[in-house]
Amino acid sequence: MIVGGNEINGITFSSAKKMKVSVTHIKRLREVAEDDITFTEEDADGLLLPRNDALVISLSVLDFKIKRVVNPGSSTNIIQWRVTEQAKLTGSIIPATKLLAGFNLANVKTRGEILLPTNAEGITKTTLFEVVDGDMGYNIILDRPWLHEMKVVPSTSHQLLKFSTPEGIKQIRGDQAITR
Repeated sequence: MIVGGNEINGITFSSAKKMKVSVTHIKRLREVAEDDITFTEEDADGLLLPRNDALVISLSVLDFKIKRVVNPGSSTNIIQWRVTEQAKLTGSIIPATKLLAGFNLANVKTRGEILLPTNAEGITKTTLFEVVDGDMGYNIILDRPWLHEMKVVPSTSHQLLKFSTPEGIKQIRGDQAITR
């Protein structure tokens, strides 16, 4: 409810009712620049139907190619304790306990944090991960801020991540077989 006088911007309510406003929309055509990120049906060639799988990728972290990396829209980056053990990185974990609410339909306490370089098609970003123990189905969960920092545009329908780099648009194809 808006409460106020009988006039807005110098126009009385009765005058405003009498005014007829017409709006014309002009159809704008624009060319797609070379650095615009677009998805086409060709991007989905070879995918199994129906195309409603989670977008699961592989990502280079340090010198390791980590499979089963997913971004479901999480608000924090998560890495499994088991992965840090296999990479012999447990000594680099900064002790910190946080409570992750709604993780695996429960509340989970972290075992610490670790800063790791993530490399996506030549673009490296130092990424803070929360370390969790237990089975979560994925080795790493990437958060929305990582996507935003990388300027990634994901498409689950095309099983593809696309992002702009100085060398042009790069992409990471999802692994539909691992997802299923």
